[in-house]
Formats: sequence, structure tokens, C-alpha cells
Amino acid sequence: MSEISAGDAMATAASAVGWRRAGIAGAAIGVIAAGAAAGVAVERMTVGRGMRRRARLALDASGPYGSLRGMPGRAAADDGTELYYETDEVEPDGGTGAGAGPRAGSGPAGTGPRRRRLFGRKVPGPVTVVFSHGYCLSQDSWHFQRAALRDLVRTVHWDQRSHGRSERGRAQAQGVTVGIDQLGRDLKAVIDAAAPEGRLVLVGHSMGGMTIMALAEQYPQLIRERVAAVAFVGTSSGKLGEVSFGLPVAGVNAVRRVLPGVLRALGSQAELVERGRRATADLFAGLIKRYSFSSRDVDPAVERFAERLIESTPIDVVAEFYPAFTEHDKSTALPAFRDVPVLILAGDKDLVTPSSHSEAIADQLPDAELVIVPDGGHLVMLEHPETVTDRLADLLVRIGAVPAAANVGGHGSTAQQPGS
Repeated sequence: MSEISAGDAMATAASAVGWRRAGIAGAAIGVIAAGAAAGVAVERMTVGRGMRRRARLALDASGPYGSLRGMPGRAAADDGTELYYETDEVEPDGGTGAGAGPRAGSGPAGTGPRRRRLFGRKVPGPVTVVFSHGYCLSQDSWHFQRAALRDLVRTVHWDQRSHGRSERGRAQAQGVTVGIDQLGRDLKAVIDAAAPEGRLVLVGHSMGGMTIMALAEQYPQLIRERVAAVAFVGTSSGKLGEVSFGLPVAGVNAVRRVLPGVLRALGSQAELVERGRRATADLFAGLIKRYSFSSRDVDPAVERFAERLIESTPIDVVAEFYPAFTEHDKSTALPAFRDVPVLILAGDKDLVTPSSHSEAIADQLPDAELVIVPDGGHLVMLEHPETVTDRLADLLVRIGAVPAAANVGGHGSTAQQPGS
């Protein structure tokens, strides 16, 4: 029954946009949507559409997620695309340029028992932590980590091309296919504009981690001379074409055969499709929840925040980025990180970039710290923010970027707070 419901839902959405290949798309995507559609069907029998709409609006207003802002800036990519970034500066008195409170903790940077030697290579100095987000997200997906670190260390958060507040890729608007190598060059442009000097810590989730690998492959000297540490969160160095997305073999093979064509067709009718997406918001919310989170007790406002992030990515952008992932293979770039501290973290139930892909990265970086988060999905930094922030803070302490006594434990909880 659930597969029929999913197929019917997708067929209805497709007919609304007048797409003549609705049957093929419904059959393929319906396999993925089956589990989500079953839950949506139950919800529709018990909760009216108007009530669901009011609930979404209430959730949008209840959480501050994505509201943190820093000093804006723009970098120019090699094709002229404007890349938007924000910087949270640390002031000499311990506050930040973004208006945060006093520094948590005290004591000189690098003190305490957790500091480790950086292989005798790096010159001590100010550190900038550069966060790169994943596919169909934006810089706001790092909300909890940004809240925890903004009064401790200089950070840069940027939107990948065609995502968030960055400009639509100019080369893509002219028909040039986007690739992970292009994203690596984009990251280099952001670093040149936002952090031209000093040590760097590179943090990437999913596509953002792939972006860091592409940077290393194209600019190995930058890695050798300036990168003090790296954190890979829910990412992959290749073989994404083998990911099953939690589906049976027959289902995933059907999806792989038709999905690229489906996305191209949808992308060519972006305005109509966006109306269709809004009309089937409940179904897509179920899909987003299934492929973003694993835990049962995620704050509903966080779930809704993830929906907003993903829904804000236009369908033509979704379509033009998708082929890059099946072609992605940066395993040969990983040795560039062997001489720096590396954190590799993933959710154990990630259906998009399974934890086995993180383990494969760790196999090539035997000195790296590998953390598999129990009951964690793809958006692990939103689902288990305290775990992610704690491990990231530990990495920063190890390189002397934040004081060992710094307190980041009070930030990044998805639990409902008393009186909230």
C-alpha cells in the first residue's frame, strides 16, 4: 500500500507540472518515497492540511536556527561567480565582531593536557576555521557549531555556488557542467578573500568535504604550508555510485537508470516544478526526514529547519550538481592530509554517505580520529550537534586554536530547554 501511495503522490505532482514522463519518474522516485509516503498518509488521516501548515509556521518561528549572521563578504570564482561568505571575528577582548558575549574559559591558547605536537611543521599563529556545507544546504547548516565557536576562534562560513546567498554559477547558467574540481577552486577563492594569511582549519560536510579534497588535489602547497587541521563530516572520497540509499537492489538500480534524466527534465521546467514541490510539501518533508536524520527524538524545529534549507535549493540546481557525485573520486588526494591532525566523523545510519565511506577515508589516513556517531543520519551536525561540536572543539584544542579550558558544552543542544 505504501508504494502505491508514493507512486500516486508523485504521479499527481508530475501531472500538476504537465510532465509527460510522469509514470517513469513516479515509479523510480516512488521506490525511494515509499516509506515516507506511508507516514504522510497516516498523518493526513489525522491532521488537516491547514493545521499542518500552521504547525510549520509555528516551528519556523520557534527556533533561532539559521539566524546567526557575521560580517558579509564576497569572493570571485574563476568564472566570475560571486561567492558569499560571512566571517565571525574574535576581538582582542574575547568578544566577536558578530556581537557574541565574552570568551568562555580562560588561559593561553594551547595550554592543557590535550594539546599535541603538529609534526614539527606548523608555525604558531592565528587560526581561521573555514566551514564548507553540503549539497542542497547552505552555511546555516553549521548553526550549532557556529554558535559554540564564534566567541573562541575566527570562523568563515560560505555558501557554495548556486546555494544560499551565493550567485548562481555563471558557467552553469551557460550550460557548463559543474564538477567537484570547480568547487575546490571556489573554496580557494574564498580562502584568498576571507583568510589570505594565517593557519587554516578546513571543515566540510558531505559535498563540503569533497570540496576540501578537490582543493588539496589542485593546491597541495596550500595544504602543506597553511592547513593546521581538517575535519570531514559525513563525506566520501568516491564510489558514491554504489550507494544503495537504504533501498533494495532492484529499487536502487531503477532509480539510477532514470534519475539523471528525470532531474534534467525537471530542471528544464523549474518554475512549474517548484509549484509542484510546494503542493506536495508533506511528502517531501517525509523524504527529507528519512534521509537527513536517524534519531526519533530530534527537535521538530530542527527537522523543519532542515526542510527549509533543502527546499530553498532550486530544482535546476539540484539537477546540475547531481552528476558530479557519481563522477567524484578524490581518494588520491587524501595523502595530502597525512601530516595534519584529521577528524573523520559520520552517523552510523547515514543513508546518503554511509559510514563505510568515512572508514575508507580513515584507511588512507591511519593517524586520523574516526568517530562513528550512534543513531546518526546524514545531517549529523544538526541531529547530534553536541557530539560533533565536542569532537571539533577537541581538534581545535589539539592544535592550540582554542584554550583547553574553553567551555563549548553548553552550546548545540537540540533538546527543548526549560521554559522555551
